Amino acid sequence: MSQSDGSQNTYLWIGKLVMISLAPPFTKALSVMHKIEAAGFEAYFVGGSVRDTLLHQPINDVDIATSALPEEIKTIFPKTVDVGIEHGTVMVLWKGEHYEITTFRTESTYQDFRRPDEVTFVRSLKEDLKRRDFTVNALAMDQKGNIIDYFDGQTDLANKVIRAVGSPHERFHEDALRMMRAVRFISQLGFKMEKETIAAIEKNHALLEKIAVERIQVEFLKMLMGIGRKNGLLIFIETGLFKYCPGLRNHEKALEAFAKNQLNLSTSLSAWTFLLFYLEVKSEEVEPFLRAWKCSRKEIQQVETAYRALKVRMNRSLDRLELYQTGLEIALEVEKMAESFGIPVYPLQVKETYESLPIKSKKALAITGNDLISSLKIEPSREIGLLLEKAEKAVLEGKVGNETIQILNWLKEER
Repeated sequence: MSQSDGSQNTYLWIGKLVMISLAPPFTKALSVMHKIEAAGFEAYFVGGSVRDTLLHQPINDVDIATSALPEEIKTIFPKTVDVGIEHGTVMVLWKGEHYEITTFRTESTYQDFRRPDEVTFVRSLKEDLKRRDFTVNALAMDQKGNIIDYFDGQTDLANKVIRAVGSPHERFHEDALRMMRAVRFISQLGFKMEKETIAAIEKNHALLEKIAVERIQVEFLKMLMGIGRKNGLLIFIETGLFKYCPGLRNHEKALEAFAKNQLNLSTSLSAWTFLLFYLEVKSEEVEPFLRAWKCSRKEIQQVETAYRALKVRMNRSLDRLELYQTGLEIALEVEKMAESFGIPVYPLQVKETYESLPIKSKKALAITGNDLISSLKIEPSREIGLLLEKAEKAVLEGKVGNETIQILNWLKEER
């Protein structure tokens, strides 16, 4: 029996097989699949791209798993790159595109709770899928659009459930980051979590200490920006995962309040800024807090700027100097943040005021330190920086025009 939901994908249910029409990212990769199969091997699309296809979500990249060994893949295709050959992954360069092809594999013990001590290549798709994290990710699709599902992943998709493949304790001991991935998927997909999987996270949460902060940060931010952020964050708190994330251990109540409020967290900037606001992080503590999360210098500066502006915006609009210091892009994002608290916002007025500023950066100021040295006969010193700041503020406030002579004469009178 076939049925169509009105979209481009048509489903055909045959026992545990579902046949669907392929989206463009899959069709572009079909010639790779054909070439592998023509050489006598199996090849399937696997993982997130298959899951998202069934959920009618956009597909960007596709992952391909195969029964061919890495060296066999390298003989099939003329151009390859060994991107992770020790774990069975070879990048194939084909018709202007690149595809990561990974051999079916099983894995041994994980002494560091992140990487297997040993990888064994196998010829069985089922054995390969058995080692994956969650049932909704343990799905495969062949070149004709047939879905292969050994672990009831489609049932869990239909019921909107995140469930570990097999024993959740084993899956989390293999890779402790999977615990963060679980709460991330709850948030990102708007799903709920199966009880045994929750219990296993609660029991094994301390293993998160074994995982690099950079990897935790990726999952954490995706969780904060998900459509089901409330449920994801509450499970993150309930299971104790928050205790093993930088700066969060003593903030359970603040995190619960953060989870329960309806906020517009559409970017990493808004996610970090709102988090700092709910944790009531002091301004001087923002930089070390974000550094502990391994944020980049640029991101730290942007978040510091947004956080400072949001605290002002909770009480009043930004004045011209504050708007200049904040910049238009961040100021407009802060307006969206303020709106989440029910504060009246004026994005058009912010834009108009910013556009009316006589200068948009220090580089646009009509004088330099050299002008001060030559015209005011000042020795190179800290006073030069203070005078430039004074001139910058005066120009922004309209006390003097942005012209070299005007500014110099004004500074002479003010000194």
